[in-house]
Amino acid sequence: MLAPHLTPLPQPGHVHPLPGYPAVVRKPDPDRRRRLAGLWLWAMGILAGAVLNVVFALLGVLGAEGDMLGAMVVGALFAFPPLAIYLFVPTIIDRFDPEPWWCLLMAFLWGALAATGFSIVINTVVHAGVAASFGAPMGELVSASISAPFAEELWKGLGVFGFFYFLRREFDGIVDGIIYATFCALGFAAVENVLYYARAAMQGSDVLAGTFVLRGVFTPWLHPLFTSMTGIGFGLARESSRTWVRIAAPIGGYLLGVALHAVWNFLPTALGRAMGEVFIPWLLLWLCFVAAFFGIIVALVIRKGWVIRDHLRDEVALGMLTQDELELVCSPIGRLRCTLGWRGATGRSFIRAGARLALSKWHTARAMRGNNRTLSADFIAPLRQEIAQLRQALLARAPR
Repeated sequence: MLAPHLTPLPQPGHVHPLPGYPAVVRKPDPDRRRRLAGLWLWAMGILAGAVLNVVFALLGVLGAEGDMLGAMVVGALFAFPPLAIYLFVPTIIDRFDPEPWWCLLMAFLWGALAATGFSIVINTVVHAGVAASFGAPMGELVSASISAPFAEELWKGLGVFGFFYFLRREFDGIVDGIIYATFCALGFAAVENVLYYARAAMQGSDVLAGTFVLRGVFTPWLHPLFTSMTGIGFGLARESSRTWVRIAAPIGGYLLGVALHAVWNFLPTALGRAMGEVFIPWLLLWLCFVAAFFGIIVALVIRKGWVIRDHLRDEVALGMLTQDELELVCSPIGRLRCTLGWRGATGRSFIRAGARLALSKWHTARAMRGNNRTLSADFIAPLRQEIAQLRQALLARAPR
């Protein structure tokens, strides 16, 4: 028998009710098998990719003339520290409903290990086959301009597809597609840069410095630009209830990413040293592409904030949220305010629950318009209960 001052713990499968709120029974997770299948596929891809990377790295060390191992250490020192800046940028852009850290880590590792491992096998085989038949220059051209764009964007894109299909609750639309694609591409670029910097280091410090300036300063966002086309495609598929859009958008996004990647690789490979005459205008053109892309991302993030606000207004009318709470959830610096203020982690959880509620209602409304069903509908009532619980926790710790 419980002491009078103790409250019974919630039973499994239930959300503990608060005074004035009905108990909400949570249904068994209908996505559990799908999520577990995705986790196993991800783990097997990571393991296989890691093995392939190690094998090719060892072959490179054994077959190189000179201290390739030491050069790869230097390459890693130049490739990985800048990630602290690169990875910070997308996290500060998506402020309204940031993706879980473990999802971002999975995306990064997929790009760094699985995508690089499988891509290097394909590119190496294509290069060797074409070079044997048509000569080394043609092998380099085909590998860089055809094989690399198709293979690399395919394997990076499969990482985005994994979140779209196996982790549907963590994939809401275009912004999420771009964020996952960016983390996957930055992981890929980091490992790729180790090889580029290592080869440059073996040619001298001047070559290494020039390679770092080009790849690490001017063009670190090209891989994210290419792969984000696939991310946008899957984002459009997530936001649409039309079957043809759900099929055509990811394919079209992938092909656009391949085309951009191929164009970037083609001219430097085809022209070789003559590329120096047009290199600066060529680089400035691509920097304009990247700048425009970032502008589009910011506009999409702002749109996401509007979606969240629009689908929480009726929660204020129903009394589930106050106007101040609505403003907190919709503020682009709401999480920072909670971190620096008295709300702390509880406040950040409140903001996340509010954003998830809005996006779940958004998905449900779109599905209803298309006469479809969505998993998001099952999370509306539990999220409202979670918001009520978090409000009670915030009230208990509010300054007097």
